[in-house]
Amino acid sequence: MKQHLTEKEEEIMQLFWSHEKLTVKEVMGLISGGPLHFNTVSTFVRSLEQKGYLSHEPFGQGYRYFAVVSSDEYSQKLLGNVVSRFFNNSYKRVVNALISDGKLSEAEIEDLLNTIKNKNGK
Repeated sequence: MKQHLTEKEEEIMQLFWSHEKLTVKEVMGLISGGPLHFNTVSTFVRSLEQKGYLSHEPFGQGYRYFAVVSSDEYSQKLLGNVVSRFFNNSYKRVVNALISDGKLSEAEIEDLLNTIKNKNGK
């Protein structure tokens, strides 16, 4: 995962994470926002492959593509970028912001504390 994805690239990756292996034509049938030309979708897919998110295998007279980066890996990388850019690499500041904004309920905070205690073996 070397480069940031555009909104459309993320949408296409969601398709691969949901369906595992797809041809460009299959992506065309699943993509939202109206029909896109085959060449446009093919360009997106090839871009995702060049960025290291997809790979391909021969399939009929074309290729079938599949994700080589999992949804969880991408989410973690994206979260890490947000924490780095906006919270000075402090996950504590992220949690404090979520608590201060009322985004985490008391029950969710307790669940997090239990997760931390279990992870640390306490």
